[in-house]
Amino acid sequence: MSYSLIFPGQGSQFAGMGKELSEEFNSASKVFEKADEALGFSLSKIIFEGPEEVLKKTEYTQPAILAASIAVYEVLKDLLPEFPSPEFMAGHSLGEYTALVASGALTLENGIKLVNLRGKLMQEAVPEGEGTMAAVLGLGKEEVEEICKMASGDQYCCQPANYNSPAQIVISGHAQAVSKAVTLSKERGAKRAVPLNVSAPFHSELMFSVADKLRKAALECSWNEPSVPIVANVSAKPVRHIDEIIDALTEQTHNPVLWSDSVHYMHEQGCTTFYELGPGKVLTGLVKKCEKSASALSAMEKNDIEKMRDHMSGSDQ
Repeated sequence: MSYSLIFPGQGSQFAGMGKELSEEFNSASKVFEKADEALGFSLSKIIFEGPEEVLKKTEYTQPAILAASIAVYEVLKDLLPEFPSPEFMAGHSLGEYTALVASGALTLENGIKLVNLRGKLMQEAVPEGEGTMAAVLGLGKEEVEEICKMASGDQYCCQPANYNSPAQIVISGHAQAVSKAVTLSKERGAKRAVPLNVSAPFHSELMFSVADKLRKAALECSWNEPSVPIVANVSAKPVRHIDEIIDALTEQTHNPVLWSDSVHYMHEQGCTTFYELGPGKVLTGLVKKCEKSASALSAMEKNDIEKMRDHMSGSDQ
C-alpha cells in the first residue's frame, strides 16, 4: 500500500487532546515530558487542562499541536511494530514542522522550540486587529486572486494564504482589505465568504519580518535528512536536503500553503491513502475534496489509532 502521513495545522487544537494517550502509553507521555523540558514550562498542563483562551494563543497552540500529533505518531508505531514506511509526509502550515519531526529531520525538542518561537514572532509581527484572514468557498483560484488584487492598494494588502481545495481558499492581509475581499467574493457568487477567528494574518506579506528571524533560529538547530521526502507547502514538491527544507520553512511564513496541489502531487505519485495524525479531521476532509478517489483517515484518540493500525495492516479488510 502506498500512503502518506499528514499533520494538521493551527485551528485543530482542543483542550484535553492527548491526555488519554499520555495516561495509557509511555511513548506518548514521554513526548509531552520532552516538550515541557524543552520549553521550560508545563505545556502539557495547558494542552490537557486549557483553558481554551490560553491554548489558542499562537505561541502555545503551535507547539501544543506538534506535541499532540507526535504523540499519536509514537503510539501508532507502538501498536504497529512493522510500521510500513510512507511514500511522503506533509503538514498544513505548522504541520510541516510536525512532519519534519516525525521524519527525523528535527528532534522533538528542536521542533517544539522552533514552533514556539514561530508562534511568538507571528503574533508580534502585526498589532492585534490590523490583520485578519477569511475563508472563501465556491470560487475558483483565478477569481479569488483577482478579488484579492482588487481589494489591495498602496496601503493595504490582501492575498491568498491557503489553497485548501479547489473550492476553498483562505485569504489573508490587512483587516480593511480582507473585509473588502469578503464583500467582493459575495458579490461574485461565493457560496460563503467568512472572516476567521485568528490572531494574525498568516501566510501574507505582513509576515515578512518573521522570515529572517525564523531562518536564523532554524540554522541554529541540528538537522538530519528526513527519512522520507517532505512535500513542502510553498512548492507542493518534495524536499529532502536540509538547505531546501530551511528555505521552504522560511518562504512558507509569507507565501500561501499549496495544500490542494500537495495532495494532488502525492496522489499522482501513487498515494491512494492519507493518514492524518493529530487533532481534528480538517485535512481528512480536504483530501477527499481534492482527490475524490483517495481514502483518508484521521486519528487523535486510542480508538481512532487502533482503527488506523488495522487499516494500515490490512486486518480491517
